[in-house]
Amino acid sequence: MLSMAWKIRRGVETVMALFLLAMVALTFADVIGRRLIGKPIYGSNDITEHLMALVVFAGLPLVTAAAAHLTIDLLDKLVGQSWMAWWRVLVSATVVVVLGVIAWLFVKHGLNAARISEVSQALRVPRGPLYFFMAFSCALSALAALAIAFTGPMVDPNDTHEEDAL
Repeated sequence: MLSMAWKIRRGVETVMALFLLAMVALTFADVIGRRLIGKPIYGSNDITEHLMALVVFAGLPLVTAAAAHLTIDLLDKLVGQSWMAWWRVLVSATVVVVLGVIAWLFVKHGLNAARISEVSQALRVPRGPLYFFMAFSCALSALAALAIAFTGPMVDPNDTHEEDAL
């Protein structure tokens, strides 16, 4: 089961890397076309906007499952003490609720976008599926946050970081 989760994670990471590569190549070609030939790539902003959303929201569950969100460690010594367990539970519950609310809002927005046939400006790409993907990603992140509240972050057994040994 765990190895399957890691295969899925590696697959998602590979797709994200390909999306980033596509964004870089598209932006490079667009700038070259705009500066040298005077003809930008039509719809490049739409494509870049959609690819960026896919990368960010595909990565959200991965970052959440690894407990790799940005944190401030100013009060770690205080919060890490055993009598502050209630605080860690409260923070975990808050993260789960906030991600759940964001997922719900994206579902509402996706339904509205489908109802009014919302599309991107240049290429007329429907926005509804993108909003539903964002909702799914936030819901999956909420589940990951709930899971790591009880089990701890998902760590790759094959991954050895030198900074962890310090």
